[in-house]
Amino acid sequence: MKNKLSDLKGAMDSTTHRGRHFTELQRHKIRQAVHSPVETKRPNPLIIFIMTSVAICLMGFFVSTELLVKENGTINGSPDTWHIQHEYKENGKVLFSIYPDPELHAGKPFGYIISFTEPFDTYEGKELSILAVHKKSGQRIEVLSPQRITEPSPGYSSLQRFPTSFQVPHSGIWRYEVYLDGKPYGDVVVSVGEKVEGNPVTLPEDIPVYVQESDFDTIDWDRKAATFDRDMIGNEKKSGIIGADMPSLAGQKWMWHLWGTEASELTVVGYHRESGRVYPLLNNGESWTVPLGGENNGADVHAPSSVTVPERGQWALVLYADGELFDVIVLEITS
Repeated sequence: MKNKLSDLKGAMDSTTHRGRHFTELQRHKIRQAVHSPVETKRPNPLIIFIMTSVAICLMGFFVSTELLVKENGTINGSPDTWHIQHEYKENGKVLFSIYPDPELHAGKPFGYIISFTEPFDTYEGKELSILAVHKKSGQRIEVLSPQRITEPSPGYSSLQRFPTSFQVPHSGIWRYEVYLDGKPYGDVVVSVGEKVEGNPVTLPEDIPVYVQESDFDTIDWDRKAATFDRDMIGNEKKSGIIGADMPSLAGQKWMWHLWGTEASELTVVGYHRESGRVYPLLNNGESWTVPLGGENNGADVHAPSSVTVPERGQWALVLYADGELFDVIVLEITS
C-alpha cells in the first residue's frame, strides 16, 4: 500500500503539480482581471435605429388607419363602398334615402332631396354636413357645409324632406358621406353624368325687348332669398314676396313688393339654373308683366298675381321695374 501511494505522488509531480505553471506576466493579467469591473457590451447603434424606425412606422400605420376609418366611416377602395345605392341601411333599416335630379351631371349645381327616417331627436341641435368622394380620382370635397338642424322639414315630424343643392366637378361614381357633428352617419353612391359645356341662355320670342341675355350673367346664386318682416321672402328693403314661403310647382297667389321705386309695371322673368331655360311665371305662366299699385306693407309699390313654376330646382326671379333691371330673388323649388 505504501509503495502504491509513493507511485501516485510521483505521477502527479510529473504533471500538474510540478514545475512553474504561470509566468509573472500571466499572474499580473489574472490579478487585473479580478479587480477590474466587468464591461457590458453595448448594442450596435445601427440596429437600435432600425428597430426604432420599424416600431414608429408600425405605430403610424395603425393610428393612421384608425383615423381614416373614423374620418371616412369606411376605408376608401373597399369594393362594397362603390356599389350604386341611393339609400343607407343599418341592420336592415333604412336611415336615409337621397333623390338626385334625373338629369344630374358634373359641373353644375343640382338639387337633391334627402329623406331621413329617424326621430327628430336624432338630428335636433346637431350640424349636418356632406362630403363627396370621387371613385376614380379619390378627390374629396365638402359639398354641404355644416348646417345646424333646429326644426323639422315643413309639414313633417322629422327631416323626411331635407332639400339641398350642390355640384361636383367630375363625372363618374361619387360617394356622398353624411355627417352629424362631424361623425359619420351614413353614405350613398350616385352616378354623375358627363359635364355639359355651355348651356347658353335662350330667350323666348315673346319676351320683352329690354330683357338681355347678359342680365343672367350677373345672378348671384349664393344670395338666397331670406325671410323678413315675418312673412316676406326676398331681399330685405329691395324686393319681397308674400305667399312664397313654401314655393311649389302648384299654382300659387303671390304678392310682390318693391322698395325704392315708383314704377308702374313689374316684369318677372324666371330663370331655371339647371336647364338654363327662361320662363314667364306670372298669371300661371301666361304673361311677363303686371301693373304695380301704391304702397303696401311698408313697400313703395306692390302687385298681386298668380304664379306657376314649371320645374323643380334653383330659380332666379329676375325683376324689372318699368323696363329696368331692378333685383333678383333666388328661390329653391322642391315640390
